[in-house]
Amino acid sequence: YMAAGGLPLARAGAVADTVLAALDMQAFMIERARSRRAKGLAAFDMRAGVHTGPVVAGIVGVKKFQYDIWGDTVNTASRMESAGAAGQVNISGFTHALLQERADGLFDFTPRGKVHAKGKGDMEMYFVRRRMFSSEPGNGQDAADASTCEERLS
Repeated sequence: YMAAGGLPLARAGAVADTVLAALDMQAFMIERARSRRAKGLAAFDMRAGVHTGPVVAGIVGVKKFQYDIWGDTVNTASRMESAGAAGQVNISGFTHALLQERADGLFDFTPRGKVHAKGKGDMEMYFVRRRMFSSEPGNGQDAADASTCEERLS
C-alpha cells in the first residue's frame, strides 16, 4: 500500500502530518497484532517508509479514472519501506532534516546510518517515533511544549 501526503497542494505541515499518519497506522497494526496473537490468531506486522520530494501527479485511465504519482521521490519512499523493519517507520535523511527544521521537538529519531537501498545505493536512514510529552515535574517537557510544536506545523 502506498500513501502520499501534501497533495495536490503542498503545505508546510505536510511532512510531519505524513509521518504522524504512518505512526498512527503503525500503532494500530501493533495493537491489532497483539490482540490477535493473544487469541491465537494469525497476525500481520507492518513496516512504513517515508521520503519527501517532488512528484509528477495526474489522473490516468480511460474507463476507470485513478489519481497516480510517479518519480524518484516515489521510488525512494518505496525503498524506505523495503529497507525498514516491522513495527517501525523508516525515513530518509532528507525527510529527517525537514522534520528537524519544521517539527523540532515533536519526534524522536534513531539514526540507522547508511543503509543500502536497492537501486539507490547507501542512504542515510532513521527510525522515527512520536515524542511523548508529560506534565510530570522534572522531565524537561510539558504539555505546552506539545502544543507549541503542533502550532508550528499549522
